[in-house]
Amino acid sequence: MPPLPSSLPEAVLPLSWLLGSWVGVGLGQYPTIEDFRFGQEIVVANDGRPFLTYASRSWLLDEDGNKVRPLATETGYFRPRPDNKLEFLLAHPSGYSEVWLGDVEVLALETAVITSARASLRTDVVARTDSAKLYEAGERLYGLVNGELMWTFDMAAMGQPMTNHLSARLKPAEALDVEG
Repeated sequence: MPPLPSSLPEAVLPLSWLLGSWVGVGLGQYPTIEDFRFGQEIVVANDGRPFLTYASRSWLLDEDGNKVRPLATETGYFRPRPDNKLEFLLAHPSGYSEVWLGDVEVLALETAVITSARASLRTDVVARTDSAKLYEAGERLYGLVNGELMWTFDMAAMGQPMTNHLSARLKPAEALDVEG
């Protein structure tokens, strides 16, 4: 992991493990759709203020791992709160916005660098336009495991109870550039 910027606000230090560009592959499933594989890129940054910016884009992959077409895009902010609480604000061009609440937990440190952590979140508010699909609630878990960002997303939507929809395993983009 590269060194942290010296301008990183103290409030975001427990989230510093999210910083950077992450790329990888995930799996999508839900009772109302066919299973699929997707590629994803997540970029998490900080501009010196006490929050992190978040941008994600994904694309459908064919059986050989080639990009077929764009899928989801989401942008937002991780807002750390006192006592390891976390707010996560997200907006989607498909017609909804979410307010997530949860906790961040640092699980391991080595030489003042977070080597294992997780953020567990649940939707507090889901707002959607008239044209957006019915989506009622979600749960997300982000984790840093062996230098990789893993995440999962469960949702209640389209009349279905809370069910797993997406999961992905992402590597730092810099590591991919160096390794090939």
